[in-house]
Amino acid sequence: MSRHVAIVTDSTAYLPRAALQRHAITAVPLTVVLGDEALEEGTEISARSVAQALQKRRYVTTSRPSPEAFAATYREIAEAGAQSIVSLHLSSEFSGTYDAAVLAAAEAPVPVRVVDTGMVAMALGFCALAAAEAAESGGSLDEAVAAAEKRAEQTSAYFYVDTLDYLRRGGRIGAAQALLGSALAVKPLLQLAEGRIDLLEKVRTASKAIARLEEIAVERAGEGQVDIAVHHLAAPDRSDALADRLRERVPGLAELHVSEVGAVIGAHTGPGLLGVVVSPR
Repeated sequence: MSRHVAIVTDSTAYLPRAALQRHAITAVPLTVVLGDEALEEGTEISARSVAQALQKRRYVTTSRPSPEAFAATYREIAEAGAQSIVSLHLSSEFSGTYDAAVLAAAEAPVPVRVVDTGMVAMALGFCALAAAEAAESGGSLDEAVAAAEKRAEQTSAYFYVDTLDYLRRGGRIGAAQALLGSALAVKPLLQLAEGRIDLLEKVRTASKAIARLEEIAVERAGEGQVDIAVHHLAAPDRSDALADRLRERVPGLAELHVSEVGAVIGAHTGPGLLGVVVSPR
């Protein structure tokens, strides 16, 4: 790591491995607790394993990285030659990851700016890419942070889930809590808003919900240059079909990422998740 500003994120950014390597971004893993086993996301447990466990109604929860894990990462990066670090993380409404990074940053050997992006999945990933691109072009620590924050402000994330039950168990559905009484009668479309998961619309069937998700993504993308990510959990046919339609309908599409979410997000959304991240450049 010779670049003067290094970029750190966490495993819930779900950046492709090639992008992590190309931009020298370090992703600190969160942990999935499956029964009595604590397993690192990305290396020790897959999203598919989590989906199968949830379908069998096994106990699944998640845990933030420790401050010590962040401290070790910051030390290694500094020892490799970085003069400062931008550390970008998922919404603090979802996890204590941001707090753990702040604790570690206070003792780091180089300046570390920790940013609560209010995002998750590729909504977070696009912020990390923006910071990395700013640093690669010679930008300062402040300029890399500003690039990430600007990208976060411009990025929107919408998603469909087959059931609210998994989000309810984890206490992560915010205003969508009001849906619980009628959850069997509707298929909710949700959005990330101010770092929380909120209800966007109620739709009667899964097919109508997915069609509406597509329309929202196209409307949000507009005519300008935009990056899009399509995420799923145990629903590859849905995600591939949606991605194909977006390729045809979004005139300013720059990059389109299609991927299954990791184990941490999967643990809270359950199988059947279909999400779209729209991130104007």
